Amino acid sequence: MKLQYIVLSSLALAALAGCNKTPAEPAAPVAAPTEVAAVKTPPPEYPIELACQGIGGTSTFKVTIAADGQPSQVQLASGSGNAQLDEQAQKAVQAWQFKAATRAGQTVPTTIQVPVSFNPPQPKPDQCFAVEERLRRGG
Repeated sequence: MKLQYIVLSSLALAALAGCNKTPAEPAAPVAAPTEVAAVKTPPPEYPIELACQGIGGTSTFKVTIAADGQPSQVQLASGSGNAQLDEQAQKAVQAWQFKAATRAGQTVPTTIQVPVSFNPPQPKPDQCFAVEERLRRGG
């Protein structure tokens, strides 16, 4: 009987000893993912001749933003209807700067769609009168 009591007491002490252990270290939190953010996106040059003629449109690009935040690939997804506007838009987008997306705290390349719009100014700028006159004269 005494032997049984000693065994039970030892088991009880062992169980209580387990209760006094310090809790396990909590797992380090995983950083929430972030999306690409535009940092510096100056507008493209709008050729004055096209602006004065009321020629505008939207060029849309498929842009891969590298882990360093720079556009690594810029492909025309849909054109504005004017090759010169598309070219100006592509030049501008290639020079833009972004904050790269992150996953688990690490920057990652991401592909996004970027529209670039050209809206003819209203009213026409004063310089349009000279441009229109030059176009009428064939120059």
